[in-house]
Amino acid sequence: MIKLIGIVLSLLLVFGWGTPVMAQSPQPNFTQEQLEQGDEWANQAFAATNKGDFVTAEQYWTKIIEQFPTNAGAWSNRGNSRVSQNKLQAALTDYNKAVELAPNVTDPYLNRGTALEGLGKWSDAIADYNHVLELDPQDAMAYNNRGNAKAGLGKWSDAIADYKKSVEIAPNFAFARANYALALYETGEIDPAIKEMRNIVRKYPKFADMRAALTAAYWVTGQKGEAESNWVAAYGLDTRYKDINWVQNIRRWPPSMVAALDKFLKLQ
Repeated sequence: MIKLIGIVLSLLLVFGWGTPVMAQSPQPNFTQEQLEQGDEWANQAFAATNKGDFVTAEQYWTKIIEQFPTNAGAWSNRGNSRVSQNKLQAALTDYNKAVELAPNVTDPYLNRGTALEGLGKWSDAIADYNHVLELDPQDAMAYNNRGNAKAGLGKWSDAIADYKKSVEIAPNFAFARANYALALYETGEIDPAIKEMRNIVRKYPKFADMRAALTAAYWVTGQKGEAESNWVAAYGLDTRYKDINWVQNIRRWPPSMVAALDKFLKLQ
């Protein structure tokens, strides 16, 4: 998961996420007009991101970088827009620059880790998440993402431990709970996994990921009615779950869950 850095540009230029990041080098004297233009571009970039228009968001972040090249937040956010377009190598370049400009800020490391995961560089991603946790031992997203990277290495027990820690820190972090449930299923803890999925759906009835997971889990245990019911909800919320390639390679469900959903889909 990527962290967007939503900070007013004029403040970031001075304080850099609340720390004197930009004090590393002399800062140019920006006019009030330049700062206001930067803020407007940032607002437009975030608006485009919220609409899923990542190409436009990238264009605005590029404008900001050209005007404010030492703005670490702009580099990191442009990396986010590039990850969303699957331009992972270009995103890594942006994150590396953000880390260079703000070495003691967690977000660029966290975001770079997601790009590294996308490239299958699990160990490098884990190293970034470890560094985040050195800077902030209570970063729930870092634990969740490190769990994802460990899952990429097939280290499911280690992944479960990270997901549990993430949920302990942030009990309402729904995706960490979902990842925990999926990892339980992968390790053969079928009943506890289904119980956790049901608890999540009870709290978040429009959570398509867990609706689809329950579909798969119920189908292979012969509970066809429950499976069908959850599928109607899942597909109505997010049609991507009908694409097994997306589930396997983008959402990155565990192999056993992918196989279970595939069995269901092939009989539809």
